[in-house]
Amino acid sequence: MSSYHFVIFGGTGDLARRKLLPAFYDLLSGNLLPEDFKIISIGRRFRVKDEYLSALLPFIKNNIRYSFEEKNWEILRDSIVYLQMDIEEEQGYDKLKNILQKKESQRIFYMALAPHFFEPVVEHLDEKGLVENQAGMSRLVIEKPFGSDFPSARKLNNKISSVFPEENIYRIDHYLGKEMLQNILVIRFANMFFEPLWNRKYIDNIQIVSTETTGVGDRGEYYDQSGVVRDMVQNHMLQLLTITAMEPPVNMDADSIRSEKVKVLKSLKKIDENNIQQYTVRGQYGSGSVNGEEVRSYKKEDGVADDSTTETFAALKLFIDSLRWQGVPFYLKSGKRLSEKLTQITVEFKKQFHPYYQKEHPDLNPDLLVIRIQPRESVFFQFNAKEPGPQQSIVSEQMDFCQNCDPHSSTPGAYERLIRDLFAGDSTLFTRWDEVEYSWKFVDSIISAWQEQKLEFPNYKAGSEGPAAAQKMLKKDGRKWWQINPDTTGGNL
Repeated sequence: MSSYHFVIFGGTGDLARRKLLPAFYDLLSGNLLPEDFKIISIGRRFRVKDEYLSALLPFIKNNIRYSFEEKNWEILRDSIVYLQMDIEEEQGYDKLKNILQKKESQRIFYMALAPHFFEPVVEHLDEKGLVENQAGMSRLVIEKPFGSDFPSARKLNNKISSVFPEENIYRIDHYLGKEMLQNILVIRFANMFFEPLWNRKYIDNIQIVSTETTGVGDRGEYYDQSGVVRDMVQNHMLQLLTITAMEPPVNMDADSIRSEKVKVLKSLKKIDENNIQQYTVRGQYGSGSVNGEEVRSYKKEDGVADDSTTETFAALKLFIDSLRWQGVPFYLKSGKRLSEKLTQITVEFKKQFHPYYQKEHPDLNPDLLVIRIQPRESVFFQFNAKEPGPQQSIVSEQMDFCQNCDPHSSTPGAYERLIRDLFAGDSTLFTRWDEVEYSWKFVDSIISAWQEQKLEFPNYKAGSEGPAAAQKMLKKDGRKWWQINPDTTGGNL
Protein backbone atom coordinates (compact mmCIF):
# COMPACT_ATOMS: atom_id res chain seq x y z
CA MET A 1 0.00 0.00 0.00
CA SER A 2 1.41 3.39 -1.04
CA SER A 3 1.81 6.27 1.39
CA TYR A 4 1.41 9.86 0.23
CA HIS A 5 2.52 13.28 1.41
CA PHE A 6 0.50 16.04 -0.27
CA VAL A 7 2.43 19.27 0.36
CA ILE A 8 0.54 22.52 -0.25
CA PHE A 9 2.73 25.61 -0.59
CA GLY A 10 0.31 28.44 0.10
CA GLY A 11 -1.87 26.42 2.46
CA THR A 12 -3.32 29.54 4.09
CA GLY A 13 -4.31 31.18 0.78
CA ASP A 14 -7.73 31.37 -0.85
CA LEU A 15 -7.11 28.56 -3.33
CA ALA A 16 -6.20 26.08 -0.60
CA ARG A 17 -9.00 27.11 1.75
CA ARG A 18 -11.82 27.51 -0.79
CA LYS A 19 -10.96 24.78 -3.30
CA LEU A 20 -8.25 22.28 -2.37
CA LEU A 21 -9.07 21.38 1.22
CA PRO A 22 -12.86 21.35 0.67
CA ALA A 23 -12.16 18.99 -2.25
CA PHE A 24 -10.20 16.76 0.13
CA TYR A 25 -13.19 16.73 2.48
CA ASP A 26 -15.55 15.71 -0.33
CA LEU A 27 -13.18 13.00 -1.57
CA LEU A 28 -12.93 11.73 1.98
CA SER A 29 -16.73 11.73 2.31
CA GLY A 30 -16.95 9.72 -0.90
CA ASN A 31 -14.28 7.28 0.30
CA LEU A 32 -12.08 8.24 -2.65
CA LEU A 33 -8.78 9.07 -0.95
CA PRO A 34 -5.83 6.73 -0.35
CA GLU A 35 -5.89 5.06 3.04
CA ASP A 36 -2.47 6.40 4.01
CA PHE A 37 -2.00 10.09 3.27
CA LYS A 38 -0.90 13.26 5.01
CA ILE A 39 -1.50 16.85 3.95
CA ILE A 40 1.33 19.23 4.83
CA SER A 41 -0.11 22.72 4.68
CA ILE A 42 2.56 25.44 4.54
CA GLY A 43 1.91 29.08 5.35
CA ARG A 44 3.07 32.08 7.37
CA ARG A 45 -0.20 33.40 8.73
CA PHE A 46 -0.70 31.12 11.73
CA ARG A 47 1.75 29.98 14.39
CA VAL A 48 0.29 26.59 15.26
CA LYS A 49 -2.02 23.97 13.80
CA ASP A 50 -4.99 24.71 16.06
CA GLU A 51 -5.10 28.35 14.91
CA TYR A 52 -4.93 27.23 11.31
CA LEU A 53 -7.70 24.64 11.68
CA SER A 54 -9.99 27.09 13.47
CA ALA A 55 -9.63 29.51 10.57
CA LEU A 56 -10.01 26.72 8.00
CA LEU A 57 -13.20 25.15 9.36
CA PRO A 58 -15.66 27.84 8.11
CA PHE A 59 -14.22 27.49 4.60
CA ILE A 60 -14.72 23.74 4.73
CA LYS A 61 -18.34 24.10 5.83
CA ASN A 62 -19.13 26.73 3.17
CA ASN A 63 -17.43 25.10 0.17
CA ILE A 64 -18.20 21.38 0.34
CA ARG A 65 -20.90 19.58 -1.65
CA TYR A 66 -21.52 16.82 0.89
CA SER A 67 -23.22 17.62 4.18
CA PHE A 68 -20.79 18.44 6.95
CA GLU A 69 -20.16 15.58 9.38
CA GLU A 70 -17.96 15.94 12.42
CA LYS A 71 -16.44 12.46 12.00
CA ASN A 72 -15.19 13.26 8.49
CA TRP A 73 -13.83 16.60 9.65
CA GLU A 74 -11.95 14.80 12.43
CA ILE A 75 -10.35 12.42 9.94
CA LEU A 76 -9.34 15.28 7.66
CA ARG A 77 -8.14 17.38 10.58
CA ASP A 78 -5.94 14.54 11.83
CA SER A 79 -4.42 14.10 8.38
CA ILE A 80 -3.24 17.73 8.25
CA VAL A 81 0.21 18.79 9.37
CA TYR A 82 0.58 22.56 9.56
CA LEU A 83 4.03 24.04 9.00
CA GLN A 84 4.63 27.72 9.55
CA MET A 85 7.53 28.77 7.35
CA ASP A 86 8.76 31.46 5.00
CA ILE A 87 9.11 29.75 1.62
CA GLU A 88 11.93 32.15 0.71
CA GLU A 89 14.10 31.12 3.67
CA GLU A 90 16.26 28.02 3.60
CA GLN A 91 15.70 26.84 7.17
CA GLY A 92 12.02 26.21 6.55
CA TYR A 93 12.90 23.49 4.06
CA ASP A 94 14.95 21.74 6.72
CA LYS A 95 11.78 21.56 8.84
CA LEU A 96 9.87 20.20 5.85
CA LYS A 97 12.59 17.62 5.23
CA ASN A 98 12.35 16.40 8.83
CA ILE A 99 8.61 15.84 8.43
CA LEU A 100 8.93 14.07 5.07
CA GLN A 101 11.74 11.78 6.20
CA LYS A 102 9.68 10.29 9.00
CA LYS A 103 8.08 8.00 6.43
CA GLU A 104 8.88 6.98 2.88
CA SER A 105 6.05 8.24 0.70
CA GLN A 106 5.06 9.39 -2.75
CA ARG A 107 5.40 13.16 -2.56
CA ILE A 108 3.13 15.63 -4.33
CA PHE A 109 4.18 19.29 -4.17
CA TYR A 110 1.31 21.66 -4.98
CA MET A 111 2.17 25.29 -5.80
CA ALA A 112 -0.88 27.25 -4.62
CA LEU A 113 1.28 30.35 -4.85
CA ALA A 114 1.86 33.52 -6.83
CA PRO A 115 3.83 32.61 -9.99
CA HIS A 116 7.02 34.41 -8.99
CA PHE A 117 7.50 31.86 -6.19
CA PHE A 118 7.50 28.81 -8.49
CA GLU A 119 11.18 28.87 -9.41
CA PRO A 120 12.66 29.58 -5.95
CA VAL A 121 10.53 26.86 -4.32
CA VAL A 122 11.67 24.31 -6.91
CA GLU A 123 15.28 25.38 -6.33
CA HIS A 124 14.96 24.86 -2.56
CA LEU A 125 13.31 21.45 -3.00
CA ASP A 126 16.16 20.42 -5.26
CA GLU A 127 18.90 21.77 -3.00
CA LYS A 128 17.48 19.96 0.04
CA GLY A 129 17.14 16.64 -1.80
CA LEU A 130 13.35 16.53 -1.43
CA VAL A 131 12.52 15.76 -5.05
CA GLU A 132 13.22 12.02 -4.98
CA ASN A 133 13.22 9.27 -2.37
CA GLN A 134 12.85 5.51 -2.26
CA ALA A 135 9.17 5.82 -3.17
CA GLY A 136 10.15 7.45 -6.46
CA MET A 137 10.22 10.84 -8.13
CA SER A 138 7.91 13.46 -6.63
CA ARG A 139 5.10 15.12 -8.60
CA LEU A 140 5.03 18.88 -9.03
CA VAL A 141 1.71 20.67 -9.50
CA ILE A 142 1.65 24.22 -10.86
CA GLU A 143 -1.40 26.45 -11.11
CA LYS A 144 -1.85 28.96 -13.91
CA PRO A 145 -0.60 31.34 -15.05
CA PHE A 146 2.34 29.37 -16.46
CA GLY A 147 4.31 32.40 -17.59
CA SER A 148 3.00 35.69 -18.95
CA ASP A 149 4.14 35.08 -22.55
CA PHE A 150 6.11 32.44 -24.43
CA PRO A 151 9.62 33.61 -23.37
CA SER A 152 8.69 33.71 -19.66
CA ALA A 153 6.88 30.36 -19.91
CA ARG A 154 9.92 28.80 -21.59
CA LYS A 155 12.23 30.20 -18.90
CA LEU A 156 10.02 28.77 -16.15
CA ASN A 157 9.73 25.44 -17.90
CA ASN A 158 13.49 25.18 -18.39
CA LYS A 159 13.97 25.70 -14.67
CA ILE A 160 11.42 23.22 -13.39
CA SER A 161 12.22 20.60 -16.05
CA SER A 162 15.86 20.68 -14.97
CA VAL A 163 14.64 19.32 -11.61
CA PHE A 164 11.46 17.37 -12.47
CA PRO A 165 10.96 15.20 -15.58
CA GLU A 166 8.06 16.22 -17.84
CA GLU A 167 5.96 13.20 -16.83
CA ASN A 168 6.08 14.40 -13.20
CA ILE A 169 5.08 17.99 -13.93
CA TYR A 170 1.32 18.60 -13.67
CA ARG A 171 0.30 22.00 -15.06
CA ILE A 172 -3.22 22.38 -13.76
CA ASP A 173 -6.15 23.98 -15.56
CA HIS A 174 -9.21 23.51 -13.38
CA TYR A 175 -11.51 23.82 -16.43
CA LEU A 176 -10.29 20.38 -17.50
CA GLY A 177 -11.68 18.94 -14.26
CA LYS A 178 -15.22 20.07 -15.00
CA GLU A 179 -17.60 17.17 -15.61
CA MET A 180 -19.24 18.43 -18.81
CA LEU A 181 -15.94 19.32 -20.42
CA GLN A 182 -14.74 15.75 -19.87
CA ASN A 183 -18.07 14.64 -21.33
CA ILE A 184 -17.13 16.10 -24.72
CA LEU A 185 -14.85 13.13 -25.41
CA VAL A 186 -17.68 10.71 -24.58
CA ILE A 187 -20.21 12.64 -26.67
CA ARG A 188 -17.90 12.64 -29.67
CA PHE A 189 -16.34 9.21 -29.52
CA ALA A 190 -18.94 7.02 -27.80
CA ASN A 191 -21.88 7.94 -30.06
CA MET A 192 -22.01 6.74 -33.63
CA PHE A 193 -24.26 9.54 -34.88
CA PHE A 194 -21.97 12.45 -33.84
CA GLU A 195 -18.48 11.63 -35.10
CA PRO A 196 -19.49 11.11 -38.79
CA LEU A 197 -21.01 14.63 -38.74
CA TRP A 198 -18.11 16.25 -36.88
CA ASN A 199 -16.46 17.94 -39.87
CA ARG A 200 -16.62 20.73 -42.44
CA LYS A 201 -19.16 18.90 -44.61
CA TYR A 202 -21.92 19.16 -41.99
CA ILE A 203 -20.84 21.86 -39.50
CA ASP A 204 -21.22 25.54 -40.38
CA ASN A 205 -19.42 27.03 -37.36
CA ILE A 206 -18.59 26.36 -33.72
CA GLN A 207 -18.95 28.97 -30.95
CA ILE A 208 -17.07 28.69 -27.66
CA VAL A 209 -18.19 31.18 -25.03
CA SER A 210 -17.08 31.78 -21.46
CA THR A 211 -18.54 34.93 -19.92
CA GLU A 212 -18.82 36.32 -16.40
CA THR A 213 -21.02 38.89 -14.70
CA THR A 214 -18.33 39.69 -12.14
CA GLY A 215 -15.56 42.26 -12.46
CA VAL A 216 -11.93 41.83 -11.45
CA GLY A 217 -12.66 42.07 -7.71
CA ASP A 218 -9.45 42.13 -5.66
CA ARG A 219 -7.37 40.88 -8.62
CA GLY A 220 -7.11 44.31 -10.24
CA GLU A 221 -3.35 44.65 -10.03
CA TYR A 222 -2.76 41.15 -11.47
CA TYR A 223 -5.47 41.49 -14.09
CA ASP A 224 -4.19 44.82 -15.36
CA GLN A 225 -0.93 43.08 -16.27
CA SER A 226 -2.79 40.17 -17.81
CA GLY A 227 -6.10 40.87 -19.52
CA VAL A 228 -8.65 38.37 -20.71
CA VAL A 229 -6.47 36.85 -23.46
CA ARG A 230 -3.70 35.87 -21.06
CA ASP A 231 -6.10 35.05 -18.22
CA MET A 232 -8.71 33.04 -20.16
CA VAL A 233 -7.98 32.52 -23.85
CA GLN A 234 -4.42 31.17 -23.60
CA ASN A 235 -5.49 28.38 -21.28
CA HIS A 236 -9.22 27.73 -20.68
CA MET A 237 -10.60 28.78 -24.06
CA LEU A 238 -7.93 27.07 -26.15
CA GLN A 239 -8.37 23.92 -24.07
CA LEU A 240 -12.08 23.94 -24.93
CA LEU A 241 -11.16 24.47 -28.57
CA THR A 242 -8.63 21.64 -28.75
CA ILE A 243 -10.92 19.08 -27.13
CA THR A 244 -13.77 20.06 -29.45
CA ALA A 245 -11.67 20.04 -32.63
CA MET A 246 -9.08 17.29 -32.08
CA GLU A 247 -8.87 14.15 -34.18
CA PRO A 248 -9.83 10.81 -32.59
CA PRO A 249 -6.83 9.68 -30.52
CA VAL A 250 -5.34 6.22 -31.02
CA ASN A 251 -6.02 5.46 -27.35
CA MET A 252 -7.71 7.35 -24.54
CA ASP A 253 -4.46 7.57 -22.57
CA ALA A 254 -2.92 10.88 -21.51
CA ASP A 255 -0.24 11.21 -24.18
CA SER A 256 -2.50 10.19 -27.08
CA ILE A 257 -5.15 12.76 -26.13
CA ARG A 258 -2.65 15.54 -25.47
CA SER A 259 -0.79 14.86 -28.72
CA GLU A 260 -4.02 15.36 -30.70
CA LYS A 261 -4.68 18.60 -28.82
CA VAL A 262 -1.23 19.88 -29.76
CA LYS A 263 -1.92 19.16 -33.44
CA VAL A 264 -4.92 21.50 -33.26
CA LEU A 265 -2.83 24.30 -31.73
CA LYS A 266 -0.14 23.85 -34.39
CA SER A 267 -2.81 24.03 -37.11
CA LEU A 268 -4.36 27.33 -35.98
CA LYS A 269 -4.17 30.02 -38.65
CA LYS A 270 -1.93 32.78 -37.30
CA ILE A 271 -3.52 36.07 -36.29
CA ASP A 272 -1.17 39.03 -36.67
CA GLU A 273 -1.09 42.64 -37.82
CA ASN A 274 -2.29 41.59 -41.29
CA ASN A 275 -5.66 40.22 -40.14
CA ILE A 276 -6.03 41.40 -36.53
CA GLN A 277 -8.93 43.76 -37.28
CA GLN A 278 -10.76 41.15 -39.34
CA TYR A 279 -10.46 38.31 -36.82
CA THR A 280 -10.54 39.93 -33.38
CA VAL A 281 -12.52 42.32 -31.22
CA ARG A 282 -11.39 43.55 -27.82
CA GLY A 283 -13.10 45.62 -25.19
CA GLN A 284 -13.01 47.05 -21.70
CA TYR A 285 -16.07 47.48 -19.50
CA GLY A 286 -17.40 50.77 -18.30
CA SER A 287 -19.87 51.40 -15.52
CA GLY A 288 -23.33 49.91 -15.75
CA SER A 289 -25.90 47.67 -14.13
CA VAL A 290 -25.44 43.92 -13.53
CA ASN A 291 -28.36 41.96 -12.07
CA GLY A 292 -29.94 45.21 -10.89
CA GLU A 293 -26.78 46.44 -9.15
CA GLU A 294 -24.87 49.51 -10.29
CA VAL A 295 -21.19 48.70 -10.77
CA ARG A 296 -18.12 50.80 -11.50
CA SER A 297 -15.97 50.78 -14.60
CA TYR A 298 -12.81 48.70 -14.95
CA LYS A 299 -10.59 51.78 -14.63
CA LYS A 300 -12.17 52.52 -11.24
CA GLU A 301 -11.37 49.04 -9.87
CA ASP A 302 -8.75 48.77 -7.13
CA GLY A 303 -5.26 48.20 -8.51
CA VAL A 304 -6.14 49.25 -12.08
CA ALA A 305 -4.32 52.14 -13.78
CA ASP A 306 -6.41 55.21 -14.60
CA ASP A 307 -5.24 55.09 -18.22
CA SER A 308 -5.37 51.29 -18.56
CA THR A 309 -5.67 49.79 -22.05
CA THR A 310 -6.03 46.23 -20.75
CA GLU A 311 -8.81 44.25 -22.40
CA THR A 312 -11.56 42.66 -20.28
CA PHE A 313 -13.34 41.24 -23.35
CA ALA A 314 -12.15 39.41 -26.43
CA ALA A 315 -13.93 37.83 -29.39
CA LEU A 316 -11.85 35.87 -31.88
CA LYS A 317 -12.51 34.23 -35.22
CA LEU A 318 -10.20 31.27 -35.65
CA PHE A 319 -9.53 28.80 -38.45
CA ILE A 320 -7.88 25.39 -38.20
CA ASP A 321 -5.90 24.41 -41.29
CA SER A 322 -6.80 20.74 -41.38
CA LEU A 323 -8.78 18.52 -43.74
CA ARG A 324 -11.55 18.11 -41.14
CA TRP A 325 -12.02 21.82 -40.37
CA GLN A 326 -10.87 23.71 -43.46
CA GLY A 327 -13.10 26.76 -43.91
CA VAL A 328 -15.10 26.27 -40.67
CA PRO A 329 -14.85 29.33 -38.37
CA PHE A 330 -14.46 28.85 -34.63
CA TYR A 331 -15.77 31.89 -32.78
CA LEU A 332 -14.42 32.41 -29.25
CA LYS A 333 -15.81 34.95 -26.80
CA SER A 334 -14.81 35.67 -23.22
CA GLY A 335 -15.25 38.68 -20.97
CA LYS A 336 -16.06 40.18 -17.62
CA ARG A 337 -19.08 42.23 -16.50
CA LEU A 338 -21.31 40.77 -19.19
CA SER A 339 -25.01 39.98 -18.95
CA GLU A 340 -24.67 36.28 -18.08
CA LYS A 341 -22.33 33.83 -16.37
CA LEU A 342 -21.95 31.08 -18.92
CA THR A 343 -19.50 28.60 -20.39
CA GLN A 344 -20.74 26.62 -23.36
CA ILE A 345 -19.89 25.20 -26.77
CA THR A 346 -22.44 25.58 -29.59
CA VAL A 347 -22.10 23.48 -32.73
CA GLU A 348 -24.17 24.96 -35.56
CA PHE A 349 -24.89 22.51 -38.35
CA LYS A 350 -25.33 23.57 -41.96
CA LYS A 351 -28.82 24.40 -43.23
CA GLN A 352 -29.01 21.59 -45.76
CA PHE A 353 -32.76 20.98 -45.85
CA HIS A 354 -34.91 19.26 -48.45
CA PRO A 355 -35.52 21.68 -51.36
CA TYR A 356 -39.23 21.83 -50.46
CA TYR A 357 -38.52 23.12 -46.96
CA GLN A 358 -35.84 25.49 -48.18
CA LYS A 359 -38.41 27.03 -50.50
CA GLU A 360 -41.49 26.97 -48.27
CA HIS A 361 -39.74 27.73 -44.98
CA PRO A 362 -36.72 29.93 -45.79
CA ASP A 363 -36.34 31.06 -42.18
CA LEU A 364 -35.83 27.63 -40.61
CA ASN A 365 -33.28 27.58 -37.80
CA PRO A 366 -30.24 25.33 -38.18
CA ASP A 367 -29.76 22.27 -36.00
CA LEU A 368 -27.69 23.05 -32.93
CA LEU A 369 -25.80 20.89 -30.45
CA VAL A 370 -25.10 22.83 -27.27
CA ILE A 371 -22.76 21.58 -24.54
CA ARG A 372 -23.18 23.81 -21.51
CA ILE A 373 -20.35 23.48 -18.99
CA GLN A 374 -21.44 25.99 -16.33
CA PRO A 375 -23.49 26.93 -14.40
CA ARG A 376 -25.98 24.52 -15.95
CA GLU A 377 -24.26 21.24 -16.84
CA SER A 378 -26.19 20.04 -19.82
CA VAL A 379 -26.24 18.81 -23.38
CA PHE A 380 -29.14 19.65 -25.61
CA PHE A 381 -29.95 19.28 -29.27
CA GLN A 382 -32.13 21.74 -31.10
CA PHE A 383 -33.92 20.54 -34.22
CA ASN A 384 -36.89 21.40 -36.41
CA ALA A 385 -40.28 19.72 -36.02
CA LYS A 386 -43.85 20.28 -37.13
CA GLU A 387 -45.92 22.34 -34.75
CA PRO A 388 -49.03 20.41 -33.62
CA GLY A 389 -52.17 21.47 -35.47
CA PRO A 390 -53.65 21.57 -38.99
CA GLN A 391 -51.24 24.23 -40.27
CA GLN A 392 -47.85 23.35 -41.77
CA SER A 393 -45.83 25.36 -39.26
CA ILE A 394 -42.33 24.31 -38.24
CA VAL A 395 -40.83 25.19 -34.86
CA SER A 396 -37.50 24.62 -33.12
CA GLU A 397 -37.66 21.93 -30.44
CA GLN A 398 -35.07 20.84 -27.90
CA MET A 399 -34.01 17.50 -26.48
CA ASP A 400 -32.27 18.25 -23.22
CA PHE A 401 -30.10 16.29 -20.81
CA CYS A 402 -29.22 18.21 -17.66
CA GLN A 403 -26.71 16.74 -15.26
CA ASN A 404 -27.11 19.11 -12.33
CA CYS A 405 -30.77 20.16 -12.57
CA ASP A 406 -31.95 17.65 -9.98
CA PRO A 407 -31.75 19.47 -6.61
CA HIS A 408 -30.67 16.18 -5.03
CA SER A 409 -27.79 15.67 -7.46
CA SER A 410 -24.27 16.72 -6.58
CA THR A 411 -21.73 16.99 -9.37
CA PRO A 412 -18.12 16.53 -8.23
CA GLY A 413 -16.06 19.70 -8.26
CA ALA A 414 -13.19 20.11 -10.70
CA TYR A 415 -10.55 19.89 -8.00
CA GLU A 416 -11.94 16.59 -6.71
CA ARG A 417 -11.24 14.94 -10.05
CA LEU A 418 -7.86 16.59 -10.43
CA ILE A 419 -6.67 15.67 -6.93
CA ARG A 420 -7.71 12.06 -7.50
CA ASP A 421 -5.72 12.05 -10.73
CA LEU A 422 -2.69 13.47 -8.92
CA PHE A 423 -2.72 10.56 -6.48
CA ALA A 424 -3.14 8.11 -9.36
CA GLY A 425 -0.43 9.75 -11.48
CA ASP A 426 -2.90 10.27 -14.33
CA SER A 427 -1.89 13.34 -16.36
CA THR A 428 -4.71 13.24 -18.94
CA LEU A 429 -6.41 16.37 -17.59
CA PHE A 430 -3.18 18.29 -17.10
CA THR A 431 -1.33 20.37 -19.67
CA ARG A 432 1.84 19.13 -21.36
CA TRP A 433 4.63 21.62 -22.09
CA ASP A 434 4.11 21.65 -25.85
CA GLU A 435 0.44 22.60 -25.31
CA VAL A 436 1.61 25.58 -23.26
CA GLU A 437 4.26 26.42 -25.85
CA TYR A 438 1.96 26.55 -28.88
CA SER A 439 -0.90 28.29 -27.05
CA TRP A 440 1.45 31.06 -25.91
CA LYS A 441 2.93 31.46 -29.39
CA PHE A 442 -0.57 31.85 -30.80
CA VAL A 443 -1.82 34.46 -28.31
CA ASP A 444 1.51 36.34 -28.22
CA SER A 445 0.99 37.16 -31.89
CA ILE A 446 -2.48 38.55 -31.12
CA ILE A 447 -1.28 40.63 -28.17
CA SER A 448 1.64 41.99 -30.21
CA ALA A 449 -0.69 43.05 -33.03
CA TRP A 450 -3.09 44.67 -30.56
CA GLN A 451 -0.30 46.82 -29.17
CA GLU A 452 -0.28 48.70 -32.46
CA GLN A 453 -4.00 49.52 -32.15
CA LYS A 454 -5.22 52.66 -30.42
CA LEU A 455 -8.71 51.97 -29.09
CA GLU A 456 -10.73 54.21 -26.83
CA PHE A 457 -11.72 52.37 -23.63
CA PRO A 458 -14.23 51.64 -22.18
CA ASN A 459 -16.20 50.48 -25.21
CA TYR A 460 -18.99 48.45 -23.60
CA LYS A 461 -21.27 48.89 -20.63
CA ALA A 462 -21.20 46.54 -17.67
CA GLY A 463 -24.18 44.18 -17.94
CA SER A 464 -24.29 44.32 -21.75
CA GLU A 465 -23.35 41.72 -24.40
CA GLY A 466 -19.96 43.35 -24.91
CA PRO A 467 -18.70 45.65 -27.68
CA ALA A 468 -21.04 46.08 -30.64
CA ALA A 469 -18.13 45.12 -32.90
CA ALA A 470 -18.36 41.52 -31.63
CA GLN A 471 -21.92 41.26 -32.94
CA LYS A 472 -20.90 42.88 -36.24
CA MET A 473 -18.04 40.42 -36.72
CA LEU A 474 -20.52 37.55 -37.00
CA LYS A 475 -23.18 39.59 -38.78
CA LYS A 476 -20.71 40.27 -41.60
CA ASP A 477 -20.42 36.49 -41.98
CA GLY A 478 -24.21 36.09 -42.07
CA ARG A 479 -24.19 34.55 -38.58
CA LYS A 480 -24.98 35.51 -35.00
CA TRP A 481 -23.95 34.57 -31.48
CA TRP A 482 -26.39 31.95 -30.21
CA GLN A 483 -27.93 32.76 -26.85
CA ILE A 484 -30.03 29.77 -25.97
CA ASN A 485 -31.66 29.34 -22.61
CA PRO A 486 -32.92 25.75 -22.29
CA ASP A 487 -34.74 26.68 -19.08
CA THR A 488 -37.34 28.54 -21.12
CA THR A 489 -39.51 26.81 -23.70
CA GLY A 490 -38.14 27.10 -27.22
CA GLY A 491 -34.95 28.80 -26.16
CA ASN A 492 -33.87 32.38 -26.79
CA LEU A 493 -33.15 32.70 -30.48
